[in-house]
Amino acid sequence: MTYPLVRELAEDGIPVRLTCRVLKFSAQGYYKWLQRPISPREFDDAYLTNLLVDAHRDDPPFGYRFLADELVVKGHTIGERRVWRLCSEAQIWASFVKNPVTARNRGHRSTTTSSRVTFERPK
Repeated sequence: MTYPLVRELAEDGIPVRLTCRVLKFSAQGYYKWLQRPISPREFDDAYLTNLLVDAHRDDPPFGYRFLADELVVKGHTIGERRVWRLCSEAQIWASFVKNPVTARNRGHRSTTTSSRVTFERPK
């Protein structure tokens, strides 16, 4: 959000309406944001992100699905998709990663074999 930038520029003496016109959003939205700079959803997201970081610190090999289950056990009502979004924004990933070479080559022909194919004509 660029509203904090508008506030900083207004403190430096640049008119709010001019800044909003240059940044291409309404001054009305800025003044509404001034009344409540942090929405309840953003506050809840920050609180849940702190819980996710703590849960991940306890069990780093597990991913967002396990962390979602941990929050449900603690009494929070939250969906897996929201946990996935919060984990990706906070860069919380499982420490267990599949071997990319094995996963990529599974089911494919080995690269060490000859790529030349010969056909015989039917008799």
